[in-house]
Amino acid sequence: MINKVEICGVNTSKLPVLKNDEMRTLFKAMQAGDNSAREQLIQGNLRLVLSVIQRFSNRGEYVDDLFQVGCIGLIKAIDNFDLSQNVRFSTYAVPMIIGEIRRYLRDNNAVRVSRSLRDIAYKALQIRERLVSVQASEPTIAQIAEELQVPREEVVFALDAIQDPVSLFEPIYNDGGDPILVMDQISDDRSSDELWLEEIAIKEAMKKLNNREKHIVSLRFFQGKTQMEVADEIGISQAQVSRLEKAALKQLRKFI
Repeated sequence: MINKVEICGVNTSKLPVLKNDEMRTLFKAMQAGDNSAREQLIQGNLRLVLSVIQRFSNRGEYVDDLFQVGCIGLIKAIDNFDLSQNVRFSTYAVPMIIGEIRRYLRDNNAVRVSRSLRDIAYKALQIRERLVSVQASEPTIAQIAEELQVPREEVVFALDAIQDPVSLFEPIYNDGGDPILVMDQISDDRSSDELWLEEIAIKEAMKKLNNREKHIVSLRFFQGKTQMEVADEIGISQAQVSRLEKAALKQLRKFI
């Protein structure tokens, strides 16, 4: 979806690119009250938004939504950019676009974080930045908690709550060969020898069932379908499915 030509009705292949001197001229015109210059700045930096949203392509979000949110960040950056500072606009704008997208992802996360927890977390981050600038070293959680006047555990919990979820397929190391993913570092208790033997026993017991019983057990317990769904698929009543299922399970118990 990232590489599609049209996003939100914008033909990405025809987006203009502004040079530095053009940018400065437009910024001066915009700050003098020229709204058309502001529009040109927005249009001339949409490619910047496209480059940023590619970082979030593995989140399962619609690219159109990310693009629109990224444009909000871009507009904020344009409206607040200070020409007197010796910094490129892209250097200033990219963090603002990323911040806007991260806020959107956090607020629309399936795991909802309460407003009170978010407030504690944001205040803790502000205090951390202030303490770093004052003492030139990373403050401890205890110091931040003392400044906030809340329990240390509450600060830890709040900061953990606003962390972005990490994909199991995110690479954590790559030496030029196959990358090591997050999931490679996680153990699975379900893969124990005991469960492996149980799986073999179930497969052997399934061979003792007739074809209809195998099909019903597979649909019910391996595909997670209801008895009504199984009945519709096979073409019999739910009562018959229930009776055949019970008989199949009785047979399985006998052979396991």
